[in-house]
Amino acid sequence: MATQSRLPAFLLTRPAAQSHRFAAQLHQRFGPDITVTISPLLAPHYLEPPIPQGPFSALIFTSETGVVAFLAHPARPKDLPKLAYCVGERTAKAAQNAGLEPVSADGDAANLILLIRQKGQRGPLLHICGKHTRGDVAQTLTDVRLPTQSCVLYDQIEQKLTKAAVALLRGEGAVMVPLFSPRSAGLFCKQVSALSLLSRPTYAVLSKAVGDSLSEVQNANLCYAEKPTAASLIDVIAQFYAVA
Repeated sequence: MATQSRLPAFLLTRPAAQSHRFAAQLHQRFGPDITVTISPLLAPHYLEPPIPQGPFSALIFTSETGVVAFLAHPARPKDLPKLAYCVGERTAKAAQNAGLEPVSADGDAANLILLIRQKGQRGPLLHICGKHTRGDVAQTLTDVRLPTQSCVLYDQIEQKLTKAAVALLRGEGAVMVPLFSPRSAGLFCKQVSALSLLSRPTYAVLSKAVGDSLSEVQNANLCYAEKPTAASLIDVIAQFYAVA
């Protein structure tokens, strides 16, 4: 992987809360003088369908947004379990703050499924999720005799790139675009395909699935996180630009 000696401008496209948090992490790692532009491609929209009554032995969360949507629901059944299997540490922290008892897989959906099976967890389970998901957690667990039901409590609505983001991409300076999900990577491709770009962004991606979603970008310059975490993504950015 080639390295560069100067830090670029950063374009963050996660939902607003996550982008501002990641921006703070970038400033902490690389200093206060880096340029960060925030242009969320997705905005959460919380839904209020009836939550299944169960009984369930545990909850499953594959995103921090799922925990927020769960908390925002006006009619949560009172007898839902406290045990919550969570995809990663951020989701687990949100679940803990919600009064649940989280167990983190510290990875992705595949790691989460493996963890639940290794723990010998019995069903039925309830997966609190969004409208757009990957990994089909509920069906995969059900197929291995761990009955799991999905409950969709939020959607992520597409947003257009801001004028500031477009100006950055049309400029002559180097741009780094960290991407955390296949959907956001696909949306980014769709929107930038209509732009006349002077810059050729470099993409720091959380996983192979995210990188694969950039297949329409010709000769895309990619660097991959070793683990599906924000900290690992920052590490690979530092490595790419040869900074501490």
